[in-house]
Amino acid sequence: MSTVAIIPARGGSKRIPRKNVKPFHGKPMLAYSIAAAKASGLFDRVVLSTDDDEIMVLARELGAEVPFTRPAKLADDHTTTVAVIQHAVQALQEAGEPVSMACCIYSTAPFVQPRYLREGLEILSTRPDKSYAFSVTTFSFPVQRAIRLDHAGCIDALYPQYRNTRSQDLDETYHDAGQFYWGRAEAWLRGDILFSAAALPVVLPRYLVQDIDTPEDWHRAELMYSALLQNGDIGA
Repeated sequence: MSTVAIIPARGGSKRIPRKNVKPFHGKPMLAYSIAAAKASGLFDRVVLSTDDDEIMVLARELGAEVPFTRPAKLADDHTTTVAVIQHAVQALQEAGEPVSMACCIYSTAPFVQPRYLREGLEILSTRPDKSYAFSVTTFSFPVQRAIRLDHAGCIDALYPQYRNTRSQDLDETYHDAGQFYWGRAEAWLRGDILFSAAALPVVLPRYLVQDIDTPEDWHRAELMYSALLQNGDIGA
């Protein structure tokens, strides 16, 4: 039975065009996820799922396999991660690859570290009752104290019941870090829900987490990466 990394990288990113191949700190963004997967030493195969010819060529140059083309119906803005990994696992199994564990690594995760990929597999392997293990991190501010603007442009509490609760008395909350998702092959194929009690957390420090969805995000991420590299916090 094999353990595979599956890196989704469609061609039609909207907010940052060609995000997967755009240079980030001197390398194509896609290079970081492929390098982390290979450096982890965990995977029998590192596979890219894409619908884009240019991304296919680049991925192979970077050392990933592209054994199939993702169908157009799984490459639009509404396609879920689970659907993409389902397709990839099915395609590999139909080609004779006996997949047991599949790790989705996002192609725009330059902060992903091999040590946390290893931790994810270890956590999931010790809990046969669970389907997934994926990267999370803490919110930097209590979400229970969130505010919003009402129809008149005035401030309103999102959770009024917590207006007078001290922040230290509120439960710590976490969010998806958007880096990787370990899953058993059968869980992906069943379509088990990721954000549920079927999943285990791999807790990352906040300084290794940054969404990259807008040009502002991109600029912030490059500044963060430069600082982490200089401080020796990025590596295996």
